[in-house]
Amino acid sequence: MNPRSLYRNFASLCAVSLVLWRHSLVAILGLALRNDAYTHILLILPISVALICLKWRSRKANLEPNFRTGLTLMVMAVLIGFIGGRWWVGSLATDEQLSLRMLAVVTWWIGSFVCCFGTRIFRMCVFPLCFLLWLVPVPEFALSRIVSFLQQGSASAAHLLFATARVPVGQDGVVLSIPGLNIEVAKECSSIRSSLVLLVNSMVLAHLLLRSAWGKALVILAIIPLSIAKNGLRIFTLSMLGAYVDPGFLHGRLHRHGGVVFLLLALAGLFVLLWLVACAERKLTAQPAVTKLMGPMAV
Repeated sequence: MNPRSLYRNFASLCAVSLVLWRHSLVAILGLALRNDAYTHILLILPISVALICLKWRSRKANLEPNFRTGLTLMVMAVLIGFIGGRWWVGSLATDEQLSLRMLAVVTWWIGSFVCCFGTRIFRMCVFPLCFLLWLVPVPEFALSRIVSFLQQGSASAAHLLFATARVPVGQDGVVLSIPGLNIEVAKECSSIRSSLVLLVNSMVLAHLLLRSAWGKALVILAIIPLSIAKNGLRIFTLSMLGAYVDPGFLHGRLHRHGGVVFLLLALAGLFVLLWLVACAERKLTAQPAVTKLMGPMAV
């Protein structure tokens, strides 16, 4: 089949999804623009498209449409959209309905891709295609637990920093007390936005820079303690400046906009970790090669 016709078919199927789920796409865009916990959604589609184009150019693409598998996925997308549609309003919360509808959109896009280009191209682009699942918003019941975990972890990390600096500190849940100051790690201070942005970036960088599955998993899992440490450092720094330098630091520009500074520090830590894991991968890859060369010589 002519590649141009396959591209046109794929574009047409994507256009159908824009019509079927136009309200959901508008809703997810509005959610990403107004809610800090979903800002990362704005990054997902551009990154996925860029990674697919990178894979497409790096290897010769053999287009072998797989209508059966692709159609199966698109039918699944319609069923998922039906479950998240108006017929189930009484049994699902609004945010859960939006999550299901966005899952339907992503499933339709993946099915369209397989239908037009085939499973071999899908395997080649499996990471950027599955990366699109980040477009599915985390439901509120799960998000609240994540935020609570980050609150508790950040408070504990800040407590450890105060203790290390030999500052008298007490902790009651997410409330820290140092001489002259009580600090509450509120939901707004959980840094859910920067933590998710850091997680998304770690997945992309690990995919691009690392080869082994264990190395990629290690880097991604390390983002959890790195995010907590980053937020604990921010709480510690602002509290120390507010208590011993100027109380204005507690409500000033560093408090409102200083998250970028600490995010950059966390990204620096991420790059150091990527470098260390990449070095470990090279050493582990080199060892079998050396063993093969030394084997015949030893005999």
